[in-house]
Order: sequence, then C-alpha cells, then structure tokens
Amino acid sequence: MATEINDAVAGACLDAGGSALGMPQLCADWIPNQIFWLLITLAAIYFVMSRIALPRIASVLAERSGTITNDLAAAEDFKIKAKEAEATYQQALRDARAEADAIIAEAKASINSDLAVELAKADAQIAEKTAESEKAIAAIRESAMESVAVIANNTAKELVAVIGGNADAKTITAAVNAQMKG
Repeated sequence: MATEINDAVAGACLDAGGSALGMPQLCADWIPNQIFWLLITLAAIYFVMSRIALPRIASVLAERSGTITNDLAAAEDFKIKAKEAEATYQQALRDARAEADAIIAEAKASINSDLAVELAKADAQIAEKTAESEKAIAAIRESAMESVAVIANNTAKELVAVIGGNADAKTITAAVNAQMKG
C-alpha cells in the first residue's frame, strides 16, 4: 500500500522518464512531506542553537560586558588618578613659584643691602674727598688772601709814596686788613 501511495504521488509530479515536472518544491503532493522535514529541521536547529550556540554567544556577550564594565571602572580610576596627579602638579607648580619668588626676594634684599653698604662706602669716600677739597680750597683761599694782603700793602705803600706821603708799614697793614675784613 505504501508503494501505491508513492506511485500515486510520484505519478502526479513526475513524467514517464522519472524527471520532475516543474519545480518539485511546488508540487502539492509533496508539501506534507516537506512540512514534516521542515519541522524536524527547525527542531534540530532550535536544539543546536538553544543548547550549544546561544549559550556560547551569551557567555561571550557576558564576558565582553564584564570586560567593558571593568575597563570603564579602570578608566574612571585612571581619571580620578589623573585629576589627583594634576592637582599635585598644580600644587607643586604653586610651591615652586612661591619658592622662586622667595629666592628672588632674598636675592633682591641681599643686592639692596650690598648696594646700601657700597653706597655708604662711596658716600664716605665722597665726604672724605669733599673735606680734603674744602681744606685745599680753604688753604688756597688763605694763601690768596695773604697774597692779596701783601699786594695790597705793597700797592698802598707805593701809592702813599707817589702821593708824597710817608706812612709806616704798621698803619698801612692795619688799613688794608680793615678793608679786607669788610
């Protein structure tokens, strides 16, 4: 009986030489057989996918998710460490600038104190030279005044002699000294 069904099914979709008439997938007599094998194939694919492939894919996805989560946590840690390092760097930079300012201020103070000492020495030398110069000028002035007095005495004697008078040296010297004092 099974062969009679096969011959009946085969007769409708096959020609006398055993070749398919048209597309065998579209043969209405073969559709129940194709549906059966389709269901068997889908069940086998579902079993393979659900028991073998999908768990592997799920584990890979979970592993990737864990890796991404760990990487994000590590990135956050690095970000915090970078901020701390930047804060430390900025503090070190401020400390270095403050130290540089202190060194500059100390150098300026040292230079100013050295300058003050040197200025005091220079002022003392100038004052000493000024005093010496004033003594020399006073000596020259004294010498000039004595010379003027001598010349004035001699001139007065000559004038008195030319006028025809006779004056003693003491009187002429007293008169010249009185005139020179003012």
